[in-house]
Amino acid sequence: MLKNFLNEVISIVVGKPGEPIVNLLEEEKYVNEFIIAKKLDLTINQTRNILYKISDQGLVSSIRKKDKKKGWYTYFWKIEVLKSLEFLRDLITKNLTQLRNQIKSRETKRFYVCERCNIEYNEENAMLHDFTCNECGEVFTVKDNEKVLKEFKKNEEKLENKLKLVEEQITIEKAKLDKIKMKEIKKIENEKIKKREENRRLQKEAREKEKKDSLKKKQTVPSKAKKVVKKEIKTKTKKVSKKK
Repeated sequence: MLKNFLNEVISIVVGKPGEPIVNLLEEEKYVNEFIIAKKLDLTINQTRNILYKISDQGLVSSIRKKDKKKGWYTYFWKIEVLKSLEFLRDLITKNLTQLRNQIKSRETKRFYVCERCNIEYNEENAMLHDFTCNECGEVFTVKDNEKVLKEFKKNEEKLENKLKLVEEQITIEKAKLDKIKMKEIKKIENEKIKKREENRRLQKEAREKEKKDSLKKKQTVPSKAKKVVKKEIKTKTKKVSKKK
């Protein structure tokens, strides 16, 4: 179902020949444009023209990478599934609105037809032509709207069902994106937690080191003081000995 919708979107934007590109573009990773061109059996410029047209509608995205050896840029492309579905939904909604306006017009207005030329006129135009066909001179007859209305309402039902399916697919794709976003948020949160834990560990190690250095200093000072005292005592002892 999804693939059919995407094919329809691409066909609307670039025509039927562009449909095969849907099978080459992926949702989650970017594809090298040279690979796309090769598989489509097109030149790189023809391929880029197709991709640029789709890109103008925001239905594909791209990134570029520079070839370190050759120095030129290569583009990588992927399809934007959600945007493509929203594009289709908006188009169906527009067509549905137009069709409903036609149904309303058929239900409230009178139409005329030249049966020989099979040309239809609304009431205003029929009056301007004096209810007579300019081509063959045949007098207009009132158009039976029942058959037209039946066809219009049948098409309306089809569009309503299709719109429902597209909206269901949009809901699925949004749920997928939300899941991906939640994973990314969780990943970022986990990285923040790891960083906080690492900072705490480093701070703890710094405090412990500071504590050890402080203890060493306290132990070193008394030792020096003792040496000084011993030296003074020794000096005094020598002086006393000399006096004797």
